[in-house]
Amino acid sequence: MASAIEIESLRKEYRSIRGRTTVAVDGLDLDVPEGGVFGFLGPNGAGKTTTIRCLLGLVAPGAGRVRVLGSEIPRALPSVIRRVGAIVETPALFPRFSGRRNLMILARIDGIGCTSVDAALTRVGLADRADDLVKTYSLGMKQRLGIAAALLKDPAMLLLDEPANGLDPAGIVEVRGLLRSLGAEGRTVFVSSHILSEVQHTADRVAILARGKLVASGPVREVLATRQGSGVLVRLHDQRAGLDALVRAGFEAEPAGTSVRVSIAAEAADRVSRALAEAGLYPIELRPDEVDLETVFLELTKADDVEPAS
Repeated sequence: MASAIEIESLRKEYRSIRGRTTVAVDGLDLDVPEGGVFGFLGPNGAGKTTTIRCLLGLVAPGAGRVRVLGSEIPRALPSVIRRVGAIVETPALFPRFSGRRNLMILARIDGIGCTSVDAALTRVGLADRADDLVKTYSLGMKQRLGIAAALLKDPAMLLLDEPANGLDPAGIVEVRGLLRSLGAEGRTVFVSSHILSEVQHTADRVAILARGKLVASGPVREVLATRQGSGVLVRLHDQRAGLDALVRAGFEAEPAGTSVRVSIAAEAADRVSRALAEAGLYPIELRPDEVDLETVFLELTKADDVEPAS
């Protein structure tokens, strides 16, 4: 599979006016295949936005190589940028212009016709508010207008920094569907986000950064498999009684929020049901203890000394 993004040993430092050096990206290696949605995750200060800025030629790396759509950046940036749409942090918009006029200005700069403006507005769900002033838009609407601006060039790649920022739950679901449809068309959608549950539902592959280093990368299912849950979760009307009954029956059990976690293979969960029934207790819910992306993320990024991914 061809690579849409290739990063080799990328390093970027910032120096303050007092001479203090901060390492934003520390020897990052990353390969993003063409097509689909790629989630780029990390806590604040992990180096996500700096990496995206390097990909777009907005900052020069101190060391390493960056290739986007097969071309070296920044040397080939003038030709590559025509195939890339991007949002970096908050979209830059004219608040006293309408959404449509904002896009028309950008379209004229790139020689793009009105048809593309209308299509982009419709695709992000802003057709009905296209002629309203941007200053009347909610933060979520401004984010969607930014995505529309990124779509104007009909790009092969989208680089989106926190595209769901400020969206309400309905808006998040809408953007999720939009990103998945764009990835299904064969575009590469590179998404930086802190809404981990959305990334898990949206992305095909993910990379996790901590302190400027890559700590995990691969298909979402494989990354989750590195921290598999063990046991089953049981929810009962009386958690304490259920916990006591399971311990008396010889199970290793402990409270887990509103449930009881039992250390047993999921295939043997019938033993848990039987032990509870013998004690006159019946579970409301019994399910495998599955690890989600948020759990993996927190485990990989909480260590004092982060080990880079092999």
